[in-house]
Amino acid sequence: MKSVMRCNVRRSMCRALGLVLCVSVWLSVGTSSAEEWELDADRIYDVGIQIFEEYAPAEWRGQVELPGPDEWRTFWREMERALQSYELIDLAWIRPEAETALSFLQVLPVTEPYASWLLQRMDYLDMAHQVLRSHMDKPDPIRPPPPPREERSLKPPAPRSPVRVSAEENRHMQSAARSEVNWNRKLAGRAAPARAAALVPGLKAIFDDEGVPPELIWLAEVESSFNPSARSPVGATGLFQFMPATAERFGMNVAPQDDRLDPHKSARAAAQYLRFLHGRFESWPLALAAYNAGEGRVGRLLRTHDGVSFEDIVAYLPSETQMYVPKVMATVALREGIDPATLPPPVRRLALRGE
Repeated sequence: MKSVMRCNVRRSMCRALGLVLCVSVWLSVGTSSAEEWELDADRIYDVGIQIFEEYAPAEWRGQVELPGPDEWRTFWREMERALQSYELIDLAWIRPEAETALSFLQVLPVTEPYASWLLQRMDYLDMAHQVLRSHMDKPDPIRPPPPPREERSLKPPAPRSPVRVSAEENRHMQSAARSEVNWNRKLAGRAAPARAAALVPGLKAIFDDEGVPPELIWLAEVESSFNPSARSPVGATGLFQFMPATAERFGMNVAPQDDRLDPHKSARAAAQYLRFLHGRFESWPLALAAYNAGEGRVGRLLRTHDGVSFEDIVAYLPSETQMYVPKVMATVALREGIDPATLPPPVRRLALRGE
């Protein structure tokens, strides 16, 4: 009986790993349209199997059953939709699937870049779940407890949670989810990513050279878990998670060689972008919000709501951005032992270099 159970667990894990590999290849290819995807689906599927055969333990080979890639496409689409949602419950709703996906993404080197991205976003899902649980005064008000690992599925949940809350309740819970006190408590005692020790001195020197407070290099922990190869399902890459257009705007090539994978080039571009954003919005919280949600969106919200600060527009930002800014600030406070509210504005580059 035990051997049968182990066999079932192994088959389940193989199937999930195969799914992960299939989608990671699809993400790496980066198809640009539905038509292109249809043309490449069979090739991507075959490459996913080849990668699995290369990395999977020998005793698992031949047991994996790869489903179609549409399941993974739907999962990542729902994950991104939840992060961009204005309702906190959407993040809590997808949390069990994201937790399961992360446990498999962390198994193989080929999927580690996606695990590094998802690991940091799990904090938003966890915070949403914590706030909702407290608000509803129930152990798990949204989803039943996850099944044993061997029975879990990576299929996405229904598009929306059947449990809804009023707009007033949502605002109240979002306020708790972005609380500085809650984020400081959540991150307290968390060890820095293993890669940070080797990278931090060089990254700080680059930020300092660009006139940006070097303490802000901890943005890389929030963006990528300090993994220079980290990738998001929408195409952001590297320590500081640059999209292709923004990378090129700040002097990085994305082809034939992707400069975003170079920690030092990525750090210089990030420092320049942060300096630009602070120059435009004259506030580090607003600059960070723009880094995450887009400078155009932040600018429009400030004009629409006659705002001058992050607090003036925070309620109108996506749930991820609402929590992203306090998470960055709490991370800086934890790693540097400072009050991030005291971070100085950038130093003008010409004055800094005496030119």
